[in-house]
Amino acid sequence: MKIGVIVALSKELDLLLPLLENHDVVEADDYVFHCGTMGRHTIVAMQCGIGKVNAAVGTASMLGHFKPDAVVNTGVAGAADAQVNVMDVVAGERVAYHDVWCGPGTRWGVVQGLPQYYEGASLLLGALPQVDTLHRGLIASGDQFVDSAEKLQAIKTLYPDTLAVDMESASIAQVCHLLHVPMLSLRVMSDSPAAGHNNAQQYEDFWETAPRQTFGMLHSLLLNLK
Repeated sequence: MKIGVIVALSKELDLLLPLLENHDVVEADDYVFHCGTMGRHTIVAMQCGIGKVNAAVGTASMLGHFKPDAVVNTGVAGAADAQVNVMDVVAGERVAYHDVWCGPGTRWGVVQGLPQYYEGASLLLGALPQVDTLHRGLIASGDQFVDSAEKLQAIKTLYPDTLAVDMESASIAQVCHLLHVPMLSLRVMSDSPAAGHNNAQQYEDFWETAPRQTFGMLHSLLLNLK
């Protein structure tokens, strides 16, 4: 299979690229695409930039130029539930927006005419290893860094079952939904606003302490994927 892998940050890309074999680079639409292999699969990886618009434009460019069979959005996110710890991984069985409202008569979180929840690709979910540090559930996305328990509680009021919060998953999922490409968000927890700590500092410290194998869950998925 040809798998597109999308991250938001250069720090995330730096953790991902050592996993890529037969590495080559292609430039298109002002993006740098990293092409290679993991296991039996062809990989096209890119850094899209932070936030919903960057994620959507980058995803559309990747799908248009490379036509992957599926997309994995990986990188870091904030833990949104007490059962999820820093360095755990959340796989998005569903992803949704937490900051969208299209006006009277519409449901909060829904882009009018589209689903409230974007389902994670069952083929990719089924290839994930069964380990205690992997959680499956809802990832909620919006254009803000969630840096306090108060902000998180507002999201949890809308989606009580949220396990992680980020800034890109739902927009990548929306583009993949519109273009009929299976997608899975797979996020490593870098901080925990749910814990009531200084999660902005947790986030900064994470990059100093995170080993490269934090992205090993993606590698395991691809090795298991038929």
